[in-house]
Formats: sequence, structure tokens, C-alpha cells
Amino acid sequence: MARPSFKSNKSSSPTITREDLTKLIEKKAYELYEKRGRKSGHSAEDWLEAERIIRAKLTK
Repeated sequence: MARPSFKSNKSSSPTITREDLTKLIEKKAYELYEKRGRKSGHSAEDWLEAERIIRAKLTK
């Protein structure tokens, strides 16, 4: 079975796998957590914000 992939609007951009997208979001969410001073209780917010940031970068 083929893995789903995500492409940005740029024709020269490489295809990104779901696993790669998840890793990018995970990394950004952790950066947001660290920026907040490593305070717990905001993981869902960090994840959603990271997802928004990464998807916006991929569609530029």
C-alpha cells in the first residue's frame, strides 16, 4: 500500500511523507514548549500551533 504524501505548492519542492511531516511538527512543538519555559499543560496548544506553522511553511 502506498504511503500518503504531502506536497507544497512549489513544483520544485520534494514530496514529504506523513512521517516526515509528523517529525517536523513534533520538533516545532518541542521548540514552542521550550520557549514557554518547559511548562507542562500546553501540549495540545503547542502541537496545533506547530502544525499551523509547518503547514504554512510548506504551502509557501
